[in-house]
Amino acid sequence: MLNNPAARKVAAVVIDPPAKLLVKLKVSPDVVTLVGTVGASASALILIPRGEFIWAIVLITLFALSDLIDGTMARLTGSSGPWGNFLDATLDRVTDGAVFGALVWWGATQQDYWIVGGGLLALVTGQVTSYAKARAEAVGASANVGIAERAERLILAGIGILLTGFGVPYVLPVVLWIVGVAGVITVVQRMVEVRRQLKKDRGGA
Repeated sequence: MLNNPAARKVAAVVIDPPAKLLVKLKVSPDVVTLVGTVGASASALILIPRGEFIWAIVLITLFALSDLIDGTMARLTGSSGPWGNFLDATLDRVTDGAVFGALVWWGATQQDYWIVGGGLLALVTGQVTSYAKARAEAVGASANVGIAERAERLILAGIGILLTGFGVPYVLPVVLWIVGVAGVITVVQRMVEVRRQLKKDRGGA
């Protein structure tokens, strides 16, 4: 999730102590992953439809730290592997669906169809972006390209939620449409990249 070495070093100061404590308590990384998903999803689905955006983003962010803590725990215990990666990636989709689904729900209660439309586009393209990567790997290619991966989508959505919570108007629909359109572009980029790789593997056929 953190690709920058400097960012990883800063994050380690915050993440390593709780990760080491949980390892000492013999808590499984899978349990941390599951708790983080349930907590973030419940926070989104309960608070966002009620318009409690500031508390929602605070709790979602706190629970999202589990995405870093479980990876650190797996590294410390030497338990990193395909199962952990599969579980983490699968449950990430649940959290994403809860966040964007909750925003669509709130937009519908406000009869703000710009939010509903942008939220649905962001939700669908986010899921297709991840599916495209998984299917690329299934056919022997890779799809690690695109202008809007998961971190970018959630950071933008988080900014929109927070600013809306502070009463800034119009920012949420704008952010959701940016995320949605960027998702469309990312899906197209991944399709083009996978086709390029497969054509190359077939000798340009």
